[in-house]
Amino acid sequence: MTKETAVKLFEQKQVRSVWNEEEEQWYFSIVDVIAVLTESSVPKRYWTDLKKKLTKEGSQLYENIVQLKFVAADGKKYATDCLNVNHLLRLIQSVPSPNAEPFKLWLAKVGSERLDEIADPELGIDRLMETYLKKGYSKEWVNQRLKSIEVRRDLTDEWEIRGVKKGQEFAILTDEITKAWSGLSVKEYKNLKDLKKENLRDNMTNLELVLNMLAEATTTEISKEKKPVTFQQNKTIAKQGGTIAGNTRKEIEEKTGKKIVSSISAKKLLE
Repeated sequence: MTKETAVKLFEQKQVRSVWNEEEEQWYFSIVDVIAVLTESSVPKRYWTDLKKKLTKEGSQLYENIVQLKFVAADGKKYATDCLNVNHLLRLIQSVPSPNAEPFKLWLAKVGSERLDEIADPELGIDRLMETYLKKGYSKEWVNQRLKSIEVRRDLTDEWEIRGVKKGQEFAILTDEITKAWSGLSVKEYKNLKDLKKENLRDNMTNLELVLNMLAEATTTEISKEKKPVTFQQNKTIAKQGGTIAGNTRKEIEEKTGKKIVSSISAKKLLE
C-alpha cells in the first residue's frame, strides 16, 4: 500500500492523516478529530469511553478502525486509531459538538481536493505554490522549490526501481548525497540552521536548492546508466552525484569568496 502522509488543519488544530493510494481515500486520526470536535484536554480518554459506549450499543464502527503509525509530540511514531471519511462521518454523529457541521464540510473539501489532484496533478502544484507564497516566500524561491520536488521524485522513483527501500535506506542515501555536496550530514546541516522537525529544503537559499537539485539529478542520471543492483552500489553512486555538485559549490565559493552552505533558515529568508 502506497501512502502519502499529511497533516491537515481545521481552525488551526492538527488532524493527522494518511492517503491510501490504492483505495484513493484518506484515513484520519480519530483522537485528533475528537480533540477538534470536543475541545477536550484529554481526547484519548474521551475516545476510550466513546468506544465502550458504541460497542455496548452494537455499533459496527469499531470493526472499521485501522491502526496506522503517526508521529506524536515527542517525535516518535505510535499506532493510532484511524477511520476513512465515510466511517468518520458516522463517528461525528455520535459526538455532540458545534464543530460537527463545519468539520463535515472540511472533510468533504479535503477529500475532493485530493481526488482532483489525482485527475490533474497540476492542481496539487498550484496549491503548493499558493501555500508557499502565503508563507511569504518569493516567487523565484517557490519556483526553485517546486522544481526541487520534481527532481527529488525522479530520484526516489529511480531508487525504487533499483530496489532501494523507503525509510532508512532512502535516508542513508540522501545523507551520502548531502555530505558529498555540502560537506555536512543532514543532521549537521539542520543543526547549522537551528532546525528540528522542519524540512531542510524549505530552509535552503536559492543557491543551496540549486546545488542540492544538481546533486540529486546527477545521482539519478548516473544510476540510470550504471543500473546498480546492490545497496552499496547505490551508495557509491549517491556519493558520486553529490561530489559533482560539491565540486561546483567549491568553484562558486572560490570565485565569489562567499560560503554557500549557510545558517540562513526560513525565518531569515522570509524577513
